[in-house]
Amino acid sequence: MSDLYELYQRRASVRKFKPEPLREGDLDKLLLAAQRAPTDATAQMYSLLRISNPALRKEISSHSGQNPHIETCAEFFLILADVYRLRRLLERRGGTFGRWPRTALHFAITDAVLAGSALATMAESLGYGIVWIGGVLNGIREIVRLCKLPQGVIPVAGLCVGVPDESPSPRPRLPRGLVVHENQYHDYSPEELEQAYTAMAPITRSGDWYRVLERYFAQGGTMEEREPAYQVLTARQGFEPDLPPELLEKLEEKEIEAGSLGQLIEAAFTGGFRSLQFHSKGYVWVEKEPEAYRGDGPPGEALAKALLQSPKERVIP
Repeated sequence: MSDLYELYQRRASVRKFKPEPLREGDLDKLLLAAQRAPTDATAQMYSLLRISNPALRKEISSHSGQNPHIETCAEFFLILADVYRLRRLLERRGGTFGRWPRTALHFAITDAVLAGSALATMAESLGYGIVWIGGVLNGIREIVRLCKLPQGVIPVAGLCVGVPDESPSPRPRLPRGLVVHENQYHDYSPEELEQAYTAMAPITRSGDWYRVLERYFAQGGTMEEREPAYQVLTARQGFEPDLPPELLEKLEEKEIEAGSLGQLIEAAFTGGFRSLQFHSKGYVWVEKEPEAYRGDGPPGEALAKALLQSPKERVIP
């Protein structure tokens, strides 16, 4: 336990690796740690995709913001949220997979992160360096295609493991009082928020942590840029309750993409429809002069079916 405490005191992400493989037997130790991680309801809603093909690594790197360590580390994994296997297991014994897409995404991501974290901690305890790659979201749709991920599976992050070729110092973290609450969540005073900026200042060359937050999380930042593709991809993989993925696949053939019911409504208006009528009896009419189309079912499904009836050239302006 004291060794683990010391590990966390000095740990830091490594982005330079020596061109060396893991020691014999260590890969099994990493995978054992991942599989021994906690999981909800015994379901193990995650998968690890070990990327050993150099060409595939290069392509994934190109879709992840050009992270050269993806290509140079000894082992690179895609950490996947995965409910596809669970569905197959239920169907094998005659069960029908329930409709709980948002809950599925929640627990699948949780399982994936727990497994990936266990693998990473085991790797660091063995003396290897690791770095998580959030940039896989930059090209998440291309990565899903390259890796042939079935419906119900999405990348959560990448994870590089290898023999370190650098010894970075631990990076600062927020004051504990800002991240540890007791009994009730407490709001932050202006003074506490400024303490956060002071504590995190050394993480940047400029000494201004706000510039990092602004670049990633403010309007026009990296996260906002990732959001549209992520919405469409998660819906296409079956994690959007209002839009059946099989209908989204057909809509894409008409060059209509949507990750939510709201986006589908916007697509209809962009395509020239002047009126959408949602009826309580379970159908939708979409109209434009002199045409009208009807779709049946819940709102998202009904709207998708109605739009699929219209000719492609009339949907897309």
